[in-house]
Amino acid sequence: MAKLPSQERLQMADIARLAGVSTSTVSRALAGSPLVNEETRTRIMDLARSLKYTINVGAQNLRLKQNRTVAVVVPSDQHVHQSLSDPFFLSMIGSLADALTEQGFDMLLSRVDAEQLSAAATPFDTGRVIGIILIGQWGHHDQLNEMAARHVPVVVWGAQLPQQLYCTVGGDNVTGGRLAAEHLLAQGRRRIAFFGDIRLPEVEQRYRGYCDALQAAGIAPDPALCVPATFLPEGGREAVAELARRGVDYDAIFACSDLLAMMAINTLRDQGRKVPEDLAVVGYDDIELSSYFHPPLTTVRQPVQAAGRAMVAALLQLTEGRPAPSLQLPTELVQRASSA
Repeated sequence: MAKLPSQERLQMADIARLAGVSTSTVSRALAGSPLVNEETRTRIMDLARSLKYTINVGAQNLRLKQNRTVAVVVPSDQHVHQSLSDPFFLSMIGSLADALTEQGFDMLLSRVDAEQLSAAATPFDTGRVIGIILIGQWGHHDQLNEMAARHVPVVVWGAQLPQQLYCTVGGDNVTGGRLAAEHLLAQGRRRIAFFGDIRLPEVEQRYRGYCDALQAAGIAPDPALCVPATFLPEGGREAVAELARRGVDYDAIFACSDLLAMMAINTLRDQGRKVPEDLAVVGYDDIELSSYFHPPLTTVRQPVQAAGRAMVAALLQLTEGRPAPSLQLPTELVQRASSA
């Protein structure tokens, strides 16, 4: 077995001393050995992260052509409640699986608590994978920066943000939001409701584009028309109910996901209101179901297939020690009957 560099030996000895175990136990824990019990392994991994330590077994195995696995991680946020069965997640996972297969890699799919995004790096720290593709930022920019600072190869589907150290691939959300609002304005709509949680980076950028389009048309954005809906399908029903509680008039809806838009349309139909005659509706993502919905849904198309290939390409650059600049992919409006 090759000897560890002196600095790496020193850090491993520090971890062993703090954990009250031998250096060999630390080595086994970092390598994911089943000989170390779960409690001890967790304690050692927590100490390793606190010391900004990584043995980088994944990169070592890649050089030896022994590891051909990439982790695809979908965070789970208790406040957002977006299910893994969400059609957008499924389409993105499918795109990544296709792109990885084309390159001869396997995919390890997992979920982590969005409040603990740093846990996404565990499969890399233990040498199970060569890098991480994370679907979503979920407002934890600082944890992702910390992962990048300790040289974990990570690529994130999400928005580009200030002081960003990690690589992102994402759609042009500002333009997407602007296209949706401009389209509704062109249909003669003036009271356009916005459904989405603007605390999330991608949604905030879509809202910014929506506001830009309104202001360009001489309309001041009305805070009463902005409803912080979750990504769950029932979020659309709850958002329509919230507008009713507020007692505001509106003649259109721009929803930040197709599922939100579809449930909003169903709720409006139950109330005896017609789409698009009474209200025009635009969604976001262009999931496959949107073209079969009644009425077919106008939406902003996310570049899912291109995104999968771009994220895999960027991650492989990082695993080879090369920089991978962030990439913003174009979005486009797909006009259907829900807004005509």
